[in-house]
Amino acid sequence: METAQHILVYITLAAAVGYLVWKFLLPKSLIYGKKKDSKSCGDDNCGCS
Repeated sequence: METAQHILVYITLAAAVGYLVWKFLLPKSLIYGKKKDSKSCGDDNCGCS
């Protein structure tokens, strides 16, 4: 029974560390990919918002 508890603790710890690395350390471009800005007006300042 004690061995099963140790395994569950290590799995929980690995999941928590993996989540923190995914959330805070990985670059956002790696996770979400590149998106184009659809609100861009170009270089001539056309007055669009």
